[in-house]
Amino acid sequence: MSNGCQPAPVSVILPCHNEEPNIARVVRDCRRVLQGRAHQILVVDDGSSDRTSHQADRAGADVISLARNMGKGEALLAGARAARHELLLFMDGDGQDDPKDIPRLLRLFDGDWADLVIGSRFLGVLYPGAIHPLNRVVNQALTALIATLFRVQVTDSQAGFRALKRDPFLALGIAAREYDVETDMLLKALKAGWRVREVAVTRYPRGGSETGFHRLRHGVLILTAILRERLRP
Repeated sequence: MSNGCQPAPVSVILPCHNEEPNIARVVRDCRRVLQGRAHQILVVDDGSSDRTSHQADRAGADVISLARNMGKGEALLAGARAARHELLLFMDGDGQDDPKDIPRLLRLFDGDWADLVIGSRFLGVLYPGAIHPLNRVVNQALTALIATLFRVQVTDSQAGFRALKRDPFLALGIAAREYDVETDMLLKALKAGWRVREVAVTRYPRGGSETGFHRLRHGVLILTAILRERLRP
C-alpha cells in the first residue's frame, strides 16, 4: 500500500472495438466503484467504426483512438504506455465484467500479495449466456494444458479481467497482438517468477455488440503461444 494508509492510484484500461452500446455504462460504473481512490479510466478504441470513442469521452474517460483495428494485445500495450499510474487494471469494455469486482482484484495489490491477479469467471458466477458452451470447453482445455505444462494452479487462463504493475508488464516483452495476449502475459509472468493469484468474479452476457473472438483462429493462436513458451528456454 502506498502513501501510508492510502491505496495506490490505479489506471483502468478498457480495450474496445465497436462497443458504442456498452462503453459509457462501463466507464460510469468504474468511476462509481473507484470513488475515494485516485484513478484514471482509459479507453483504448481499437479502430472502431462506430461512436465508441465519443461515448467514452462523454462518460468521462480518457480516450486513445487507434487508426485501425490492431488487435487486443496492441490495445493493451498502447493503454499501458499511456497510463498515468503504475497500478493497472485491465477489463473488457463490453459490459460482461462487473466493475463491482474491481476492489477484489486491487485488494491483493494493496497488501502486496501478488504480481498478477486474474478475475476467474469459473471461480465466480457465470450468468446464462455469458460464455458459449464450446468456448468454455476450449478455455478449460487450454487452461488444463497450461496447468500441466507449467505446473501452476489456475482456473481461467483466458480471462481479460486482470490487475498488475505497468513497468513489469511492459518489461515482459509481450509478443501477442490479438486474443492470445492473456496467455502470453500469463506464461511470461510465470516464467519470470511472478506471484499469480486468482479471485472469483461475476460474468454477464454480452449486450448490444458482437465479439471479435473467432473460436478456431484465436484458439490456434492461443495453443501456439502455449507451445512456444513451453519450448522456449
